Amino acid sequence: MALRELTQEERDTARKKALAARAERAEVKRGFGAGTLSFEQVLERAESSEAVARLKTIELLEALPGIGRVTATKILEDHGVSFNRRLGGLGVKQRRGLALHLAELS
Repeated sequence: MALRELTQEERDTARKKALAARAERAEVKRGFGAGTLSFEQVLERAESSEAVARLKTIELLEALPGIGRVTATKILEDHGVSFNRRLGGLGVKQRRGLALHLAELS
């Protein structure tokens, strides 16, 4: 089934929405990495913002100083979180485990 062709106005609207979402996710990662946003605050924003909810958990962890892909992957594995899991899809136990782990790091 072919997708319908978008008008220029619809494309512009979608482009602006995507740009705003990327900017919001970058702001959250920057704040989390700098320590101005806690993990709990990021999760609260994820509940109210679809853009933040769609942020991959591994990308958020990699925003922390000294945490690279390998360490972030290990943290996720230790807490039973899939490599591709997004913040909005984290379960209660996964959220609690990650919050406790991140509290120990700081």
